[in-house]
Amino acid sequence: MKSKVDCATDRFKEGFNCAQAVFATYAPSLGIKEDDALRISTGFGAGMGRQQEVCGAVTGALMVISSKHGMANASDTAAKETTYAHVKDFTMRFRQLHCSISCHELLACDINTEEGMKDYNERKLSATVCLPCVQDACKIIEESFFQEKDPGPRL
Repeated sequence: MKSKVDCATDRFKEGFNCAQAVFATYAPSLGIKEDDALRISTGFGAGMGRQQEVCGAVTGALMVISSKHGMANASDTAAKETTYAHVKDFTMRFRQLHCSISCHELLACDINTEEGMKDYNERKLSATVCLPCVQDACKIIEESFFQEKDPGPRL
């Protein structure tokens, strides 16, 4: 059986963006249809619609965290605080590995320009930066949220 990291890797290599690769990998275990997860996360790739803001692998992971722990009731402030704490922990751990959660900082080029895309392709950043971000996002999720001690999704 493939690991979640391998599943996300395969999705990314198939052509799904970083956010899709992460979120859709975990969606079925959270009660979310894979097709729905792929559609929901489409706009978050390449730093939110190629704006190079927050890395798509990070936003995909934050969608996983929110789906698992988030609040569905306005008075459930404990769920909101728990989710925020998990988000803070995830982003801290991701930053420890990659020094940033910013797509632009991670890639160090502007993928919205012809010159930037040329640089992105020449330096093979999809394979050397983006794919490791997807893999590390999944590794953090696995270590933090999908261990036996974790109570599972809030339903």
